[in-house]
Amino acid sequence: MSKPQDIRSIIEGCKANDRRCQEQLYRLYFPAMAQMCHRFTHDQDRIIDIVNNGFLRAFQKIHLYEHKGSFEGWLRRLIFHAISDYFKKENRYLKFLILDEKDDSIREEAIHSLYYEDLMSMIEDLPFMSKQVFILFAIEGHSHDEIATKLGIQEGTSKWHLSNARKILKARIQKMQNNEQFAR
Repeated sequence: MSKPQDIRSIIEGCKANDRRCQEQLYRLYFPAMAQMCHRFTHDQDRIIDIVNNGFLRAFQKIHLYEHKGSFEGWLRRLIFHAISDYFKKENRYLKFLILDEKDDSIREEAIHSLYYEDLMSMIEDLPFMSKQVFILFAIEGHSHDEIATKLGIQEGTSKWHLSNARKILKARIQKMQNNEQFAR
């Protein structure tokens, strides 16, 4: 990856709608963003569509990036929104946010009735460290080893926080499901 000042100049070029800078940024971050999408689908055509839509969104909103925090984190958020939008359109694939195969006990129609904002709100309300681990693992596709290194925790602690996040989210989804049944 380029030096921080190189990234800054590329981003500034993108803000000025410089096509060469846009291509540089795309080439620089495409592999990482495609890997993130690969966590949700193994179909290469879908991955390319999603990443391209995410980059289009990034280029349209790049003027909003103020060099506060990681650019890659900002871009990952936009790519995740593109993933979410794609699977919302393909409603039958909304299961990509199901937490694991062992969560099959949650009825499928409850998952289909969840919207991206509801899920993100549930994730946002998780305890801080469990939320960090869940996002890094389930959304960004990092391994427990990478998460442990990144957060300065043990690999087993990372696994515990992921399990804790899944348990909390599963309970919240079931509660939402029960509330929907009660409302019928």
